[in-house]
Amino acid sequence: MRRTHAFLAMLAVATAPALAQTPPDLQPLPAVPPPPPEMAPLDAAMEPEVTITKRDGDTVEEHRINGKLYMIKVTPAHGVPYILVDHQGDGNFAQESIGGPPVSVPMWTIGTF
Repeated sequence: MRRTHAFLAMLAVATAPALAQTPPDLQPLPAVPPPPPEMAPLDAAMEPEVTITKRDGDTVEEHRINGKLYMIKVTPAHGVPYILVDHQGDGNFAQESIGGPPVSVPMWTIGTF
């Protein structure tokens, strides 16, 4: 117990000069710059419309701009979510991976008329 108190007292005496020193050339901080100007109001037509549908435990998010579908995000109940994106705007969706292995989009014919 005495050793602990003696050690703490010596530590306090040894560090006191270092704590008491102040830097010689203190400068005041520069003035705070003014806030940025107000932003222009956002155009509501450019905001994406998102429709979320749940089917059999899967969640499907359809993203549209001006009524045109450009992205679909599918979150399966069990598995890795994936995104389908229409890059050219022609209705052909390509898969974008989200941190997992690439997913092959099924492209078989269901029926013909």
